[in-house]
Amino acid sequence: MNSESLRLEENQLKEKIALLDAEQKKRYYLLESQQVKDPDTYAALNWAFLAGFHHFYLGKWLWGLIDLSLMAFGFLLFYITDNFWIGFGVLFFVFIIELPQLLNSQNIIHQYNNQLMRNLIEQISNVRF
Repeated sequence: MNSESLRLEENQLKEKIALLDAEQKKRYYLLESQQVKDPDTYAALNWAFLAGFHHFYLGKWLWGLIDLSLMAFGFLLFYITDNFWIGFGVLFFVFIIELPQLLNSQNIIHQYNNQLMRNLIEQISNVRF
């Protein structure tokens, strides 16, 4: 999704939140504050640690473990092979895979937070979208 469609979706969700009664809004905002994700934290985790920590931040454990394993394997190859380029190649591969996520971190988190909003509204109001 692009930024404009994500903003439009967010505004529609906010309109649905406005329709909740006072007790539902209170519960919604309490749950949202505990679960909402920050795009800057996601980007920092991706940039500083290409080892998949940004996936863990979003609860995507499998992808996080795959990235972490590939990074560990790449560093291990530096030590067990005489060829520097093999280890570097694995690390570069992980970087190439993660680069689009880094460059699109704002939209990834916006989409995640919109989904969170949708799920919380459904959970609180018992209305499915």
